[in-house]
Amino acid sequence: MQITDVLLAPGNGAFFYDDQEAIRSGAFQDGFIYVGAPTTPGFKSIRIPASSLSVGLVLADDTIVWGDMMNVQYSGAGGRDPLFDVNQISSLISRLVVPRLLEVDASRFRDSCTKVFQSVEHRRLPLAVEYGVSQALLRAAAHLHRMTMAEIICAEFNLPVPQRKVPIYCQSGDAREINVDKMILKAVDVLPHGLINSRQKFGVDGQTFIEFVTWVATRTREIGHPGYHPVLHFDVYGWIGQEIGLEPQRIADFICKVADTVPDFRLNIESPADFGSTQAQIENYAKIVSILDNRGSSARIVVDERCNTLEDIRLFAEAKATHLVQIKTPDVGSIADTARAVLLCKENQVGAYVGGSCTETDLSAQASVHVSVATQADMMLAKPGMGVDEAFSIVGNEQNRLLAMLNRRRTQNENVG
Repeated sequence: MQITDVLLAPGNGAFFYDDQEAIRSGAFQDGFIYVGAPTTPGFKSIRIPASSLSVGLVLADDTIVWGDMMNVQYSGAGGRDPLFDVNQISSLISRLVVPRLLEVDASRFRDSCTKVFQSVEHRRLPLAVEYGVSQALLRAAAHLHRMTMAEIICAEFNLPVPQRKVPIYCQSGDAREINVDKMILKAVDVLPHGLINSRQKFGVDGQTFIEFVTWVATRTREIGHPGYHPVLHFDVYGWIGQEIGLEPQRIADFICKVADTVPDFRLNIESPADFGSTQAQIENYAKIVSILDNRGSSARIVVDERCNTLEDIRLFAEAKATHLVQIKTPDVGSIADTARAVLLCKENQVGAYVGGSCTETDLSAQASVHVSVATQADMMLAKPGMGVDEAFSIVGNEQNRLLAMLNRRRTQNENVG
């Protein structure tokens, strides 16, 4: 067998784990910390440094390939896995996962994932484990076949080798104005995220948010190069529903009002409301989508909360309960399921956005690029971290390197042919 040993190395995520419920309930922000008692199980304070755990597969030729495990920024919220615990995950890996890894044929990516991620007592392994181990298995298959990770995905899912770039979406974090300027100067495809995660940032009746949207559009025209025309994408963390109520008609009316302030731009609104369960989210988001579509609005809604696993994504896509799904990679689990999720969205004519979290690492971000490009997702997140420069560099450069390699391979094949 190609895997002869497994290494574990504790590490850092690129941002912090945050207690979303405590923040949503009005926790006061003092500098970079939040003051108050945490409310989500596992949190000892509202904001804590993100941890990660690297898993290294030692192959028969002594090459070591790595993948990184972590959870998302708002762990334990919206139906997600609880806060990441390095010690618990290390113990589980050593006890259950390592014996499985030593028995698989690492040259067969999807088959390896299926065998390694079998349920234990009818329960899935933690999704962070699936995510990190599947990255390592994808790198192992790529090494053994002397191919890129993207080509492995294409071969496993019978996809054509891609030629097109996937648009990149950057997130601003709390340093909104400075980071928006950075995004515009770097001609980012989709911006700015905005981190509208509190009443202070959303404003009474959403007025503060609307002012920010119009400022971003104005700033884009002021300092962007001629012809630069990004998609405007704002994550409001359920605050439309929190502030104006959970009636789909009122939410759709508000989104149209925002879109009307920036008529020259495509507008994405992520997580307009949280209806409390996956089923309620599907039913009400479907109504909002229908209202916006019937009005011919240029605004699109993006689902995040309550749409975590591959099965959740299937339900939303089939119900047309969103215009765009954020495929939040650590929440989906196996990176093979991220590929399946993109293809499932395409089958149902729903947009596929390969997202993730600021808590990720350079390794997980690079693996996500290969899956995004291979499946030709509609957009992908610049990650990790909340700074624009680092994440845009990691994701953008990996995509450019990948496309250069694929183009070389294509040229070689054409010359042979």
